[in-house]
This record gives sequence, C-alpha cells and structure tokens, in this order.
Amino acid sequence: MSRIGKLPVLIPAGVTVKVEAGSVTVSGKKGKLSRLIPPHVSVEVSGNRAVVSVDDSDVRNLYGMYRTLLSNMVKGVAEGFTKTLEIVGVGYKAESKKGVLQLALGYSHPVVFPLPDGITTEVEANTVVKVTGIDKELVGETAARIRLLRKPDVYKLKGIRYRGERLIKKVGKASGK
Repeated sequence: MSRIGKLPVLIPAGVTVKVEAGSVTVSGKKGKLSRLIPPHVSVEVSGNRAVVSVDDSDVRNLYGMYRTLLSNMVKGVAEGFTKTLEIVGVGYKAESKKGVLQLALGYSHPVVFPLPDGITTEVEANTVVKVTGIDKELVGETAARIRLLRKPDVYKLKGIRYRGERLIKKVGKASGK
C-alpha cells in the first residue's frame, strides 16, 4: 500500500469537505474546488481529518494520488498557490491588465496572454510575474505556458524562467582557427 495514501488529510478551520456520489467538493475562504473520484476510491471525513481508502487491490495505484489531490485541494482553498516567473532580457517586460498578461519579449509585437478563470497575475518591477490561484494544477500549467512564450536561452541566459531555476550557460561555437 502507499505510504502517502495512509496519511490522513488534516482539514484546517474554515474549510469544509463534502463527499457526494462520485465526487469530492472542498470549499474555503478562497473558493471552491470539486473533483470526480473513481468508484473504487472512497473518502471518509471525520472531524478535522479526511482519509482516502481503496476498495479493490487492482486500483492501488490511485491510492496515493487521490490523497495528494485532496490535500492540494484543501491547501488551495485555505492558502492558495503561487508560482513566480522572472523575465530576463534587455527590453523584456510584463504588464498585467484585467484578465490578460501583456508581455514584451523581443518580438516585433507585444504578446497577449489571456488568463484562465481562477488565475490572477501580479507584476513586480516589470520583470517578475506571480501567478496565483487555488487550483495547483491550473497554476502550474499557466506558469508553464507563460514560460513557453520565451523559453530561457542557454547561450545568452535570456527568457522567462521560474524563480530559483538554475541555468548553466553553454559556450558558443569556437571560431575558426
């Protein structure tokens, strides 16, 4: 059995977990999240703990995953998730408008990135973008898509990167002898 799956999910004050037929709904001060669960996976809520269990040994691979998904839902509605991106390059900058992130990334035109529902961005000093939301999966996916607009170049170290991401600069081709 999964060691992660055995651990109960602690539910903080202000967060409610409802288990209905085939789905789990978690609501808190930041919002509400819902997820479908397979028939062989069950969630039991008692007091301030939720325990995930599996009925059939054929679906044991889902045990730890659904426990982690439930834990992320609880943390998301209580605290939220944030990914920080840094923009490095001369003339590269970002601007956050209502529902849209506008980026100048060295192209001949500004790049307009529409934000999905439930995701907000905050721009600090024109070069740091914070992507926040309650759904960890959606925050990570949005940050990855923004990063793909101008991936970090390993020769010049320019582009969009995650905060703390370490790039190793490659040496260019040697000129003719």
